[in-house]
Amino acid sequence: MSIRKDICDVLVVGGGPAGLATAIALRQRGADVMVADALKPPIDKPCGEGLMPDSRRELDRLGVHLETRYGAEFHGILFAGHHDRANAEFPQGAGLGVRRPVLQQLLLDRAEEMGVRLQWGVPVTVREEEPVTVGGELTRYRWMVGADGNASRVRVWAGLDGGTLRSHRFAFRAHYRVAPWSDFVEIHWGETGQAYVTPVGEREVCVAAISRRPGLRLENMLAEMPFLSEKLAGAERTTAERGALTLTRSLPRVARGNVALVGDASGSADAITGEGLAMGFRQALLLAESLEAGGLERYESGHPGILTLPHRMAGLMLMMDRFPALRDRALQAMAARPELFRALLAVHAGEQPLPGFVLRHGATMGALMLAPHRA
Repeated sequence: MSIRKDICDVLVVGGGPAGLATAIALRQRGADVMVADALKPPIDKPCGEGLMPDSRRELDRLGVHLETRYGAEFHGILFAGHHDRANAEFPQGAGLGVRRPVLQQLLLDRAEEMGVRLQWGVPVTVREEEPVTVGGELTRYRWMVGADGNASRVRVWAGLDGGTLRSHRFAFRAHYRVAPWSDFVEIHWGETGQAYVTPVGEREVCVAAISRRPGLRLENMLAEMPFLSEKLAGAERTTAERGALTLTRSLPRVARGNVALVGDASGSADAITGEGLAMGFRQALLLAESLEAGGLERYESGHPGILTLPHRMAGLMLMMDRFPALRDRALQAMAARPELFRALLAVHAGEQPLPGFVLRHGATMGALMLAPHRA
């Protein structure tokens, strides 16, 4: 196919990480790809900015190598409650805390290197019974990919909207100039939600808070967490506080005709799981494989499996959020038996199956949860 501005094999609507990853994966398999986004880089989005080891592995497959110099490595996860703390290292590899604009630029550079055609500051118009336009110009494509986020217009236009909304929470993020005090991502549990801390540089941390209460702000959350407040005392806030919605949602279908959805447009898990980017990267690789095979059938059949574990982990952590007594007992149990938290983290990292954890540790966890609770 000759390359013209108004013709492409695949039109990707949305130039965030999921859209760029999809474009890169498709170019690796020879497709002519155009990415269009109404915004211009650098595109930032409020998020926790921690890439788990599995995210780094998926990026490696795309030719994007997250070196330590781009951020700060972390080697595990820590849960902290009012009385108890539980922590564990990842079974394999290390995560990387990296500022969202830095990640965006790395993906953009890789996309340009691969020959993806990038249209920035160019709105895509999708209206019922009207041809698709990019920047006001008619555009012909064989396939369209909606990578335009939770409020996807492509999803609505393609008749793929709906599904099940399992949770709806509010997230707030800011950065502080302070040397990281831990090489873990710390998740602090309070009465109104969670705050998680990710090292993103030698002298900078990202602090994100998530709550069911829309009017909550970081200072409100930190007031419930004396240990974290003490660590941030006197630290300069280097970015303004920004907010976003975080959802756990599943869709009955993610493809119809010649249109497919990726990233948050195709379903999502609460940000507390830290798996949003990894899911998007896996979807990008699967979609490219499916289109190379000639259609969207492989993508549709494989997509639910990408969301299954993140949705289960989100469900567990949202139960801890809803029921403080359950959370306190769970933290007490994992603090008393560190091997339980290590095993659970292995499940979360995709290194061990969840049924195996239940079979091996379920009875012990249950007994500890039923033990007398320390006031």
